[in-house]
Amino acid sequence: MKLGKQLKEGLITENPVLAEMLGLCSALAVTTSVRNGLGMGLAVLAVLTASNIVLSATRKLVTDRLRTAVSLLVIVCFVSCADLLMQAFAPALSDSLGIYLPLTAVNCLLLSRTEGFAGKNGVLPSAADGICRGLGYAGALLLVSAVRELLGAGTLNGIRILPQRFAAEAMATPVGGFLVLGCLAAALRWGIFKSENRKERRK
Repeated sequence: MKLGKQLKEGLITENPVLAEMLGLCSALAVTTSVRNGLGMGLAVLAVLTASNIVLSATRKLVTDRLRTAVSLLVIVCFVSCADLLMQAFAPALSDSLGIYLPLTAVNCLLLSRTEGFAGKNGVLPSAADGICRGLGYAGALLLVSAVRELLGAGTLNGIRILPQRFAAEAMATPVGGFLVLGCLAAALRWGIFKSENRKERRK
């Protein structure tokens, strides 16, 4: 699979959060600020890429019966490493993310890509898949968190953009998260639909 196609799928047409609706727990829980969304996104990007590489390199050594258990074990190991590193070097961010970073060990995105792609492809394509899907996940979280922070607090990464009186505190609640996520997902699907229509007309 070409890198360009993988990147397009990961970022747009098969975006884990906005198109496939995977990993919504963290997408709704931690995206109240840009800092939280970016931190969670980068952590998942690193874990997914590392897990894909390891599981792809060992795919011929693992039987089909054990593949799910091995995938989960590898993911848990890397998530634990990410959690410990964050506690050591970014304790404030670790406190903000709370239990949601360790919970990425059972994230549907991680399990689906490690089993569905890394278990059947070579190391380089699997690494590229991890990076592209991870970037899609991180990008979606960053976008959702930017909209929620701007509308909910009037700031972007703590920098005041809108006057406090224009802030809608409801955007910091789960209801606000659902609303923003739904609008962004609908906008993405509309854009994909329009793009496909243009291609059909050219034919």
